[in-house]
Amino acid sequence: MDKKEISATFIALQNDVIAALEQADGKGVFQKDVWERPEGGGGITAIIQDGNILEKGGVNFSAVEGPMHENIGKMLGISASHFYATGVSIVIHPINPFVPIIHMNIRYFEVNTGEYWFGGGIDLTPHYIFPEQATYFHQQLKETCDKTDTAFYPKFKTWADNYFFIPHRNETRGIGGIFFDRLSHLSTPHSKQQLFEYVMNVGKTFAPTYTHLMKINAEIPFNENNKRWQLLRRGRYVEFNLVYDKGTRFGLETGGRIESILMSLPAQASWEYDVVPQKNSPEAITSELLVKGVNWLNLP
Repeated sequence: MDKKEISATFIALQNDVIAALEQADGKGVFQKDVWERPEGGGGITAIIQDGNILEKGGVNFSAVEGPMHENIGKMLGISASHFYATGVSIVIHPINPFVPIIHMNIRYFEVNTGEYWFGGGIDLTPHYIFPEQATYFHQQLKETCDKTDTAFYPKFKTWADNYFFIPHRNETRGIGGIFFDRLSHLSTPHSKQQLFEYVMNVGKTFAPTYTHLMKINAEIPFNENNKRWQLLRRGRYVEFNLVYDKGTRFGLETGGRIESILMSLPAQASWEYDVVPQKNSPEAITSELLVKGVNWLNLP
């Protein structure tokens, strides 16, 4: 197994996810944009807009390589002259406020000195939190993790709680999920093949899990207040991605393709001054659950 085989498998995953989302949406079709990076490599950006269920989303693949930029080395804390990075990144923004936003990313990185690692994760950002659906989501992730190592889910769930956090708001972006980075045979007792199979299992968990949530929520009636709340929650999503997300910052600071990097942002979002949800409202209940450390598998 080498970097080219990993990239080829990632492309196949991209195509599988696109097909599953198109089928579940029933109207929207992904438009593919094949691009090249002057320094080496390129990618396939696939965007869906104005579907039955999905307002905007991207399922992107990239495989880029070239000389190690000084700022990349500083960000990663490594010394090498050449790098190769490949991955699949997904962000979906639905129309209905009761369908959640979802993000998934799996990636592989190696340098000419022989160092390599896998990273990624999957997390859910509901505009309105349904506890039973949060439990379902986390149960799917736990089952995926347990196939490789039963220590993965609790470790990576905590990592996600800490990563997908908005410090200036003192709240989590959503209900979290799993997040991991720099997994290699040096950091875990698992072989490279086992770690690759793990990240692919994470990738394969995406489509059946999210299309299930699409189907059970897409027909729930909503009103203007629900849409207003959705736009406000999207605003928090934007705040996190532009201020704290390491992938976004990495892309912007290393001259990445701007359209592919910013595909994670919603078509519309809003910011209102000092919004305080009405006590005991669905919006207030959701806000109260946007904290670290919730045991979504065993809610009271």
